[in-house]
Amino acid sequence: MAATRPQPREVDDLVLRRAQQGEAAACRALVLRHQRRVVGQLRAMLVPAGRAELVEDLAQETFLRAFRALPRFQGDGRASLATWLVTIATRVALNELRRRPPRIEALDTITESVRTDDAAMVERHASARAIERAVADLSPAYRGAFLLRELHGLDYAEIAEVLEIDVGTVKSRLSRARARLRETLAEVHDG
Repeated sequence: MAATRPQPREVDDLVLRRAQQGEAAACRALVLRHQRRVVGQLRAMLVPAGRAELVEDLAQETFLRAFRALPRFQGDGRASLATWLVTIATRVALNELRRRPPRIEALDTITESVRTDDAAMVERHASARAIERAVADLSPAYRGAFLLRELHGLDYAEIAEVLEIDVGTVKSRLSRARARLRETLAEVHDG
């Protein structure tokens, strides 16, 4: 009789259990599996605030906090390991932005990199730059909720859990963030 191969979810659960027991190889495997998601969330939170240089340090801080709390992580409830790690990364970023307020820097790197006469490409880059600026102009609280919803696809309850706020507050922040983005982008388009 042929042996069946373990399914990816079973492998993830096995690696998680081994990491919870302190196995170094399993911890490294978890970092490799989830590093892109954690770094992506930190970049999305910190780059618009002019704190790009902190992304790698705060990614390490995120994983250190996660590994300290890993033995208590249940993983069988609503929060997946990925969501839990994004939660920690978001809190680490928000704490950093509270300690050291955002530093707004010019976002000219995108348009400087465009070295072509292709008007459509220039327009796409200009639109991307306008969106990036509009998101950067959101307060950290609004930006955090917006990115968790739009970038990571979390639902309202998950965002509320991540940010430790009520679902009503999540809805309010998302509504205000979207209204502010519409307003800012309309000004850019009209101006």
